[in-house]
Amino acid sequence: MFAFNQRTMTPAGMTVADAVARTAAGDIVLVDVRDPSELASGGKAKGAINIPSATLMMRADPRSPECVPELKDGKPIAVYCASGARSAMAKQMLERMGHAEVHNIGGLVHWRRAGGEVE
Repeated sequence: MFAFNQRTMTPAGMTVADAVARTAAGDIVLVDVRDPSELASGGKAKGAINIPSATLMMRADPRSPECVPELKDGKPIAVYCASGARSAMAKQMLERMGHAEVHNIGGLVHWRRAGGEVE
């Protein structure tokens, strides 16, 4: 089974519950890589910014003029999607762009199970 379905931690030790708390405290940037249609039908994690995986290369690369401001300050990043598969790819992409601390926290369902709010 996939690791994001288990109660495991990322290499740096971030659980989904950690991500919920750190997002509320403003200590991390939470990125939802799902498509807009998915957000429309299921909402998004409270405090998340939406950068669909198809636009990640231009909107999340600090060298790009189209990079969202939240990703320019070097804060740790937590990414999620619907199941954890796209966010796993997004994590790798963000690391290749030079983001130092990136965590795949799985899917929106994992966020909800950890007590995270959805808006």
